[in-house]
Amino acid sequence: MKLLFLACLSPKTGNHTTAERIRSHIESAGHTCELRDAAAFQSSAEVASLISRHPPFEGALAIHLFRAGSLLLDIQVPFGVIFGGTDINEDVKVEQKRVVMERVLLKARFAVAFSDKLKEEAKLFLLSHSCKIYVQPQGIQTEVSEKFCWTEFLRSSEWHRENPLNVLVVIGPRVDPVFSVEVEAVVKKTAGVFLAGARSQRELHAAMKRCFTVVNSSVSEGMSAAILEAMDLGVPVLARDIPGNAAVVHHESTGLLYSSPQEFLHQSQRLLSDPELRERVVRNGKVYVEEHHGLGQERDTYQRLVDTLLFA
Repeated sequence: MKLLFLACLSPKTGNHTTAERIRSHIESAGHTCELRDAAAFQSSAEVASLISRHPPFEGALAIHLFRAGSLLLDIQVPFGVIFGGTDINEDVKVEQKRVVMERVLLKARFAVAFSDKLKEEAKLFLLSHSCKIYVQPQGIQTEVSEKFCWTEFLRSSEWHRENPLNVLVVIGPRVDPVFSVEVEAVVKKTAGVFLAGARSQRELHAAMKRCFTVVNSSVSEGMSAAILEAMDLGVPVLARDIPGNAAVVHHESTGLLYSSPQEFLHQSQRLLSDPELRERVVRNGKVYVEEHHGLGQERDTYQRLVDTLLFA
């Protein structure tokens, strides 16, 4: 089966990593899966034209109902969709977008939510099609670069301060140019905070493994792969208390949650001063990922769901 897979593919982002992993699952079952950036298309008509080219695509898949799924509304082949955090946390609250998302969900053969919470939110805000929504947590696999040198990494990030006690390193691409400029301006005036830019997945995992804790400060998440990767690497997680994070970070068990700057400082100090707490969240986090986020189950789910696109 030849599939078109649409997703937001900004380089070295969580969306890109998730899309590549799912594409690999699909192709391991013998299908052909062509991954395309949803941002490259201006309309659903463009996608419909691509679908019909020879040899034609026989099905399609999209991550994000509004951003990518809306581009599949005019195609004449079956498709499935995967909920993104933005769908439920932001887009569904805008009436015009919500209507489009309902149309996508109505036409889709299946939909995937990363957690039970995400599925329940979808049922609450969208017309109920719960029978076609399947829950499949993200599968996680980490790989640490053996050639990664922490000293060179710090030098490349222009770390020139002597013996900093506590620092925050922000790693990632400049996805939003305007916001990035604002962040860079603040960082220049803030001691102990450094921007390290985008890194390969293996370098990122190597850097994470050398950190004391991995921080997630997102205000909107579906399911953060970075949090799960930190757990798998044996690094404590300190995450903002939002539904997407709380679904995987169980406070004082698999990680720590915070809701304010003051609480962030308090939980950070607890990690620094309480070795028993640190050991517990590291141990439980590792077990949690192994039990609930294995690649095998994720692979089986997507292969089974893609097979449903073959039948009318």
